[in-house]
Amino acid sequence: MTLLQKHVLAPIFGIDDPRTSKRINFVGGIRGTAELEKLVDSGEYACAFSMFPTSIEDLMAIADASGIMPPKSTWFEPKLRDAMFCHMI
Repeated sequence: MTLLQKHVLAPIFGIDDPRTSKRINFVGGIRGTAELEKLVDSGEYACAFSMFPTSIEDLMAIADASGIMPPKSTWFEPKLRDAMFCHMI
C-alpha cells in the first residue's frame, strides 16, 4: 500500500491522505475482486486496486520496529471474535 500511495494515489490522483480523502473508498477483502469489478463496471468507481494480503509475519515485523501500517493494509478475514490480537515479545 505504501508503494501504491507513493507512486499512484498521490502523484496521479492527488490523494495525499487516504485516511481523510473523499476521493477514495475501501472495499473489504472478503468481498473479493468480483466486487471491485462490479463497482468499476457500473461506473460507481473510476478504478480499483486489489493488493496482496499482508502476512502476519510482515505485520509483526512492522509492529516490532514501531512502524505504522497504511490504512486498510491490516484487513484480516476472518475477523477475530474478541477484536484483540496478541503477539509474544
